[in-house]
Amino acid sequence: MIIAEKLKANDEIRVVAPAQSLAIIASENRDYANSVFEKFNLKLSFSHYVNEVDEFGSSSVKHRLDDLHEAFADKKVKAIFTVLGGYNSNQLLDYLDYDLIRKNPKIFCGYSDITALLNAIYTKTGLITYYGPHYSTFGVKEKNYYTLEYFFKCLFNNDKFEISASDIWSDDQWYLDQNNRHFIKNDGFKVINEGTAMGTIIGGNLCTFSLLTGTTYLPNFQNTLLFLEDDDWPLQLSAHEFDRNLQALLHLPQFKQVKAIIIGRFQKKSAIDFMKLQKIIRSKSELNNIPVICGVDFGHTLPMITFPIGGLASIEAVNNKAIVKILTH
Repeated sequence: MIIAEKLKANDEIRVVAPAQSLAIIASENRDYANSVFEKFNLKLSFSHYVNEVDEFGSSSVKHRLDDLHEAFADKKVKAIFTVLGGYNSNQLLDYLDYDLIRKNPKIFCGYSDITALLNAIYTKTGLITYYGPHYSTFGVKEKNYYTLEYFFKCLFNNDKFEISASDIWSDDQWYLDQNNRHFIKNDGFKVINEGTAMGTIIGGNLCTFSLLTGTTYLPNFQNTLLFLEDDDWPLQLSAHEFDRNLQALLHLPQFKQVKAIIIGRFQKKSAIDFMKLQKIIRSKSELNNIPVICGVDFGHTLPMITFPIGGLASIEAVNNKAIVKILTH
């Protein structure tokens, strides 16, 4: 296990675009994101090709690799944040210089499609990576305090911390209209299967994580807690998609070594509520004897926690109450 140095005042953050380009982010949202980093006394720099954009909303494999390698090699850079998710981060996996990354450990943070990079880097180098906000997520103006709180807890401190449920959440298109937001009262975490466990965190976005099966980039499942979330891209078929992708993981021989599953919040258009998710989970006998909880604040809704891929965590799901703690990050 390799843990990069935590952030401190005046550190430089490099923004990279290994999936979608910065060019698709509105200038006012960029400006606000920049101001938030400034409030944390962090200096921003942007990779050379971060604004390059092609017909896929991304840039060439070579340019994305060049930017990532330069960011890891630059001694002044203390953390690397991705612009946004997308669909094509796994194009980079065969070409990353994992030896360079191992010799230059630093914080690497993003979510969604970045799941492929986070888990591959951890698997190949032992470097803990971070499933958390993109650079663009810092452009949220209203009620983003929970996201910032866990960003600080995970990336500025070494202390253990408990994940508490947010008071409210949202699933609106904040990036289109910051003045017309809709917030929902949070019901908190929900327990599907009770139990306790401790282990190494792996996972992230389920459909992206599933792309790693059968490759050398899939993490070892021994003594792991599987953190999973999914977006609403399949719309009315979201439950079917989540079900079959989860089942594909259950078919892996090493899945028996997973100690617990922690599921993030689903978007409204997915139509996956607690009853539907509970039915999916309880239809799988492979999960009968491990704790499973849902409604945790990560995924494609806001706000979101930051948590370590490769870090150590514990879960206690007893008497219909769930406690999740991050122990090593």
